[in-house]
Amino acid sequence: MTVHPDSVVVVSRDQMASDIGGETVILGMKAGRYYGLDAVGVRVWQLIQNPALVSDVTKTLVAEYDVDAERCESDVLHLLDSMAAAGLVEVRS
Repeated sequence: MTVHPDSVVVVSRDQMASDIGGETVILGMKAGRYYGLDAVGVRVWQLIQNPALVSDVTKTLVAEYDVDAERCESDVLHLLDSMAAAGLVEVRS
C-alpha cells in the first residue's frame, strides 16, 4: 500500500527497535533484517509509536527542522513507503 499525506501510520508489532549511539536500529521480525535510522528517521519513528496522520508527522518535522515543507513531505512519504514495504509500519488508511 502506498503511503499518502492523509494516511494513518503506526509502527508494526512485527518489529523490535533499540537505540544505539543516537540511532535507532530496528529488527524486522518477518524478514529477519536489521534497519538503521538517522536522527530525522528516529524522530519520525518516535512520532508514529501511536497511530498518526502522515501530514501531522510532516508538520511536526517542518516546525522542528529547517526544511522546506514539500521536500519534507516527499522524504517522509519515501521513508514510510520503504518502512511499509519492509513490514516495519502499518498503513491504516
